[in-house]
Amino acid sequence: MVVRAAMGVLLFSLYALNGHAAEQTVYFGTGGGDARGIYASTLDLDTGKLSAARLVAEAGQPGFLALSPDQRFLYCIAQGTGADGKPRGAVQAYKISGDGGLQRLNEQSSGGAVPCHLTVDKSGRCLLVANYGDGSVAALPIRPDGSLGEPATVIKHEGSSVNQQRQKGPHAHSINVSSDNAFAFAADLGTDEVLVYKLDPAQPRLTAHGSAQVAPGSGPRHFAFHPGGSHAYVINELLSTITAFRYEAKQGKLSPVQTITTLPAGYAGENTTAEVQVHPSGKFVYGSNRGHDSIVVFGCDPQSGRLSLVEHEPIRGKTPRNFGIDPTGSYLLAAGQNSNTVAVFRIDQQTGALNYAGSEIEVPVPICVKFLPN
Repeated sequence: MVVRAAMGVLLFSLYALNGHAAEQTVYFGTGGGDARGIYASTLDLDTGKLSAARLVAEAGQPGFLALSPDQRFLYCIAQGTGADGKPRGAVQAYKISGDGGLQRLNEQSSGGAVPCHLTVDKSGRCLLVANYGDGSVAALPIRPDGSLGEPATVIKHEGSSVNQQRQKGPHAHSINVSSDNAFAFAADLGTDEVLVYKLDPAQPRLTAHGSAQVAPGSGPRHFAFHPGGSHAYVINELLSTITAFRYEAKQGKLSPVQTITTLPAGYAGENTTAEVQVHPSGKFVYGSNRGHDSIVVFGCDPQSGRLSLVEHEPIRGKTPRNFGIDPTGSYLLAAGQNSNTVAVFRIDQQTGALNYAGSEIEVPVPICVKFLPN
């Protein structure tokens, strides 16, 4: 990943020498309000400016997005309708055109209720989905043309935890895969666990393998691996913390090493966290605070994986449910779900600190930011 970041800087330099600004296409998943589907924009890596958002696919609340490894296809969650006319969880497949436009391929059941997160495995053969409503995870085959088959594996989590309002039952909130594609990791807000599954993308099949616990009442939400592969991080929605784990790849085992607050000292307002991401260099970790309406920045010790606070940066909007870091590691885009905004921040490559780039666009109810590397 460090090599990838360096290549990004090299490509940017070559563009600049030729008199052309390097650009990145970015997609926005949306949900509710006046949003009509998936939107796209272009980030100018020279100026930090975003072009006006344009609608590229009409879809019903396509909140979270995922790209295929070859970047030819895009997948999203959606709220579909079953044969009985009742709402059902769904996932949709799109083919990406040369100009960043989207051509819809098909739709399948998500295998559960209220899908909230999805990812494509490293081989591009299966789509993994987390269903918040019934606390289940599913694996769907991806056909050669990028379209989706019916769910081949569906597993419903079991259990509860101490928060009686939010944790009476399981609520799978994200699913991710290891760099070697051997394991999948599902953060469950309702059971205070990160469940580990063996992954067979050819079937596709998920097989229960183990789990890692966080403190009762934490509500683990999103999960991210360090590019070095030996550490991972989960952001805990209900207690506004991030838990750092040591990861043993051969065993597929997570062991907690630290839990740290995402909020500044003395803050007493309402807050829930949402997104966590690791900088491509592996030097920094970022998390989002909804209520404090900020991005928290941590420095990351490469040996232990432990985090140390750098700063809290206001997003210039409301409710950062999601954000995205461009593939070169130069910019962070913060989505304000309740302000209908996406703001651009330059990333200090030495400290990880965020500097507002003065660029902000309107996007209706943005709840996912996903870059398409050009």
